[in-house]
Amino acid sequence: MTESFPRLHARTRRFTLGVPRNFTISPDGGRVTFLRTRSGTDPVTCLWELDVASGAERLVVDPLALGAADEDLPPEERARRERSRESAGGVVAYATDREVRQAVFALSGDLYLAGLASGEVRRLPAAGPVIDPRLDPTGARVAYVTGGALHVLEIATGADTPADTVLAEPESDLVTYGLAEFIAAEEMERMRGYWWSPSGDRLLVSRVDESPVPLWHIADPANPDRQPVPQRYPAAGTANAEVTLHVIGLDGARTAVPFEQEYLVTAAWDAHGLAIVTLSRDQRTMRLLSADPDTGETTLLREDTDPAWVDIVTGVPARLSDGTLVWVADADGGHRLVVGNEPVTPPSLQVRAVLDVDGDTVLFQASGEPTEIHLWTYAAGTISAVTTEPGVHSGRRAGGVTLVARQSLDTEGTTVSVGAVSIKSLAERPGLEPRVSLVRAGSRELSTAILLPSWHVPGSGPLPVLMDPYGGPHAQRVLSARRMFLESQWWAEQGFAVVVADGRGTPGRGPAFEREMLHDFTISLQDQVDALQGVAALHPGDLDLSRVAIRGWSFGGYLAALAVLRRPDVFHVAVAGAPVTDWRLYDTCYTERYLGHPDEGHYERSSLLADAEKGDAEKLERPLLLIHGLADDNVVAAHTLRLSSALLAAGRPHTVLPLSGVTHMTPQEVVAENLLLLQLDFLKKSLHITG
Repeated sequence: MTESFPRLHARTRRFTLGVPRNFTISPDGGRVTFLRTRSGTDPVTCLWELDVASGAERLVVDPLALGAADEDLPPEERARRERSRESAGGVVAYATDREVRQAVFALSGDLYLAGLASGEVRRLPAAGPVIDPRLDPTGARVAYVTGGALHVLEIATGADTPADTVLAEPESDLVTYGLAEFIAAEEMERMRGYWWSPSGDRLLVSRVDESPVPLWHIADPANPDRQPVPQRYPAAGTANAEVTLHVIGLDGARTAVPFEQEYLVTAAWDAHGLAIVTLSRDQRTMRLLSADPDTGETTLLREDTDPAWVDIVTGVPARLSDGTLVWVADADGGHRLVVGNEPVTPPSLQVRAVLDVDGDTVLFQASGEPTEIHLWTYAAGTISAVTTEPGVHSGRRAGGVTLVARQSLDTEGTTVSVGAVSIKSLAERPGLEPRVSLVRAGSRELSTAILLPSWHVPGSGPLPVLMDPYGGPHAQRVLSARRMFLESQWWAEQGFAVVVADGRGTPGRGPAFEREMLHDFTISLQDQVDALQGVAALHPGDLDLSRVAIRGWSFGGYLAALAVLRRPDVFHVAVAGAPVTDWRLYDTCYTERYLGHPDEGHYERSSLLADAEKGDAEKLERPLLLIHGLADDNVVAAHTLRLSSALLAAGRPHTVLPLSGVTHMTPQEVVAENLLLLQLDFLKKSLHITG
């Protein structure tokens, strides 16, 4: 390896470039369409196709050949990529017709159509910068959004200038048609705002009115000549965007599809009809409704309730070939696959997502052991394991063919197989091998990873400790996959014993474990202390508990700052990146799911500002580095600035590193590289580590 790990880590976007992704299998199982960059350091994503029988790969779309070397993205597309955490460029999303014969995609705001059989790629005329183009199932038309309006372009005629029809025009600058609102994209994993009917003669379209949402401004202090960017941000306890649904015909005829609850979770329109999923504002009630596209009348199919919250699960609702409902619900202490009205998986198998329904076969992800994610199928009343080797698996299924993508601790990168055929990964080799021990640590037997330097001999002397958590609900760090620990191993090579622990609230261990987070985020700190003490007991003499650091980003940043504020007896220095410091400043859907409405009184306990303002001087006696991107529109910089002001007012020293022009993702190479090095320098100096 000629480059340092921090540089390579940044250039490769955390070693995600060159990894095949976004797979679509043709209905006959003969072809797989997918996205991949040309190398592990090339940020331009191309569209490829695999012939399953021969194993031959074919490049379908190269953005550079289309003259799109420098992307000029409309603001809506930049926001969509930020919400989806997309760090690459080029063809980052595509949509096909039902037969997977054609694909459409947007590139630098232009609209393109690719013939997957012929390899022909042509630019289609569009009325403006294109967002989220999607072919109708028959392949005759493509819908797209521009300027908040939903358009449909006729392409089956073969005309040089296809007819372009505006199906829905926004009534004001605060209204859009066919786009997911901030909350849907950021917190509900719904990245789309319209759905074609199976016959391609009409669409279900969401109308989003942001006028009730409070107006915030994201300023750029490094460039005072620039106007602050206005943003409608639904902070906890405030109004969300108003979302309504309409079935719109190709002639513009419109039928409203009313629903009562606050959130539109998702929709599905297949041969068995139109269905929508909605969620109440307090997220304790979820409804699955069928809708008559002719009248808009809805019928309740099922209602799920929970005293804490109802989980949103990707991939449902779905249907078997005879129309039988496929769903995921909590029952008897587990996240269970439900077919019809009956749970078909045991409570001990935690279902995470439904990936595909191929005729009467359901492909789904589930965990028995929380550090592993496996593929399973349900068919004819029987569940069967598709994968059994330890690791983290995802996949797709169509035409009787199953694609399996695997990461593990015993293999480097991601391997993708379709039967006996593999899809190549072109990712860079990181140049270091994680030495990971996965254990159950502490009194709660928390899933924990321990990483020691490659040169360390157990028992040869204590090492300073770095806790490296995320720690928040609905996200895991401790998984049986090497890529999860590449950065942690680099920290270990700098002389740390690195501990990564998943506390209560993280998935994979069942609803009860996840719901212990209700109304109190600070239990995540209790769990980090528990895991640290548990690891120290497992490795006597290897951990120096008089020199314990903690670092994290987003919720992990909150947790790191919380650690030195509330447990300076355990943690001696912290790096808090993009931390949420005042939960009243974070969004409605996420925050209210766990802490409830601000008026219920659960926010102060989890706030960092109260700790900073307390008169007890020992509340911050440890070095704290706060890092924040000033262009962050998810966890806005006000979080760090308010905490810094409160600490300053209380006379408590701390360090603030503002990142001009950087968002929540920090995708810039130089920034990402130097952030690692600056954090290392801060931690070593604070812990008095030399050499």
